[in-house]
Amino acid sequence: MRFLSLILIAVFALSASAQTPTELSDSRKAVKTSGDVLLVAMPVATLTGVLVERDWIGLKQAAFTTATTLGATYLLKYTVKKTRPDGSDRHSFPSAHTSILFANAGFVERRYGWKLGVPAFAVATYVGWSRTYARKHDWWDVVTGAAIGAGSAYIFTRPWSRNHNLSIAPVSDGEHFGLVASFTL
Repeated sequence: MRFLSLILIAVFALSASAQTPTELSDSRKAVKTSGDVLLVAMPVATLTGVLVERDWIGLKQAAFTTATTLGATYLLKYTVKKTRPDGSDRHSFPSAHTSILFANAGFVERRYGWKLGVPAFAVATYVGWSRTYARKHDWWDVVTGAAIGAGSAYIFTRPWSRNHNLSIAPVSDGEHFGLVASFTL
């Protein structure tokens, strides 16, 4: 499932790169803007959730994930100096938008589970696609950014359930079936 997002990015990136640069310029601007908005909105929403839950261990894990993601991304950007498809500068590889949002999605999925992780990866995948559609990145810039972000999250993030002794067990009285869950705060 984790790699499904990477595959979807590659498919969308290839379809976006097949169009001519002048085609759908207003559409490209709108998609680029939506990706820029989500770059801020998703981490703010995640941080708000972490603070509301008072998940201080998760906050520390998110900080390590973010620092590693940004460090690796910008080290590569300023070392490789790949020209963007639109020619605007030489900081195309890897996609920072994608690495940041995949780090965020990876953190959410690892810490809080797939129920929140799937929508987070969907948003991250959309933003990765938006970067190729807007001609800011090639598909390999986006895939590399996704790998850096998700990889950082998987290195530093531990599931919330493990830290709180979450246990889920089936129960039955012979006629009815259910689940019981318990955890410590």
